[in-house]
Amino acid sequence: MSTDNDDAQAEALGELRVETENLYREELYTDLRVATIRRLVPVRPDGAPDDSRETLYSGQTTLMSQAGPIPVECPIEAKTLSEAAQKFPEAVKEAVDRLMEEAREIRRREASRIVVPGVPGVGGNVPPGRGFPGGGGGAGGGIIGG
Repeated sequence: MSTDNDDAQAEALGELRVETENLYREELYTDLRVATIRRLVPVRPDGAPDDSRETLYSGQTTLMSQAGPIPVECPIEAKTLSEAAQKFPEAVKEAVDRLMEEAREIRRREASRIVVPGVPGVGGNVPPGRGFPGGGGGAGGGIIGG
């Protein structure tokens, strides 16, 4: 039995196309310790190098945190593998700084969420009148001044 979702997925798969004008050969280099550098060499559809486009470099490493391992990936602006290896530490530091700023922003957003008792999905699903110990909270559930 075919569902609408299955039909949509089959249609989307039928539309997959390889962008032959944007092909790259991937090469990986590692120091077997902390650094992995990925080099993407542009190629033509026949696999021959495409010198009209820039070679791309990116760095990958795993940092340990209290929450466990954190994979870090970063672009590296370089023309050669040697230059990419030299720039690897600073590129990873910049990526970690961005991750830390994103984490701080997420914490700020979470901390500023308004908790509304009795409204599902907004700070919890507390029924009216059952919000807080002592009878407070919820719509009409608390006694003020008395």
